[in-house]
Amino acid sequence: MSIRLVALVAVTLLASGCVEERVVHDRPVVIEHPVVHREVVEEVVAPEPPPPRLVEVEPPARPGYVWARGYWRWTGREYVAVPGHWEAVRPGYRYVHPHYEHRRDGWHLQVGVWMNG
Repeated sequence: MSIRLVALVAVTLLASGCVEERVVHDRPVVIEHPVVHREVVEEVVAPEPPPPRLVEVEPPARPGYVWARGYWRWTGREYVAVPGHWEAVRPGYRYVHPHYEHRRDGWHLQVGVWMNG
């Protein structure tokens, strides 16, 4: 092998490990103008109602953020607690907390979303 080929292979192997990964925590935004379609992010159907509202101590207000309350998530076998977290405020929108809706086939989790208005 020529030195150029060996150098090219070495540079390629070194550069292949240089990957930048960004974690994005954006929540879906649903605009009501009328609502024709609501994007479903997570469709969970539980056969039994969730436990009473998850009790957690809401932290003191934080400027520029809203506290997204914790909720119960159905794993397919049981409910597990998902703790609350901070959501950056979106001017012109309001945050709708995660909640369950009862339908004919069971309990459906509606994830937290930002709504226009």
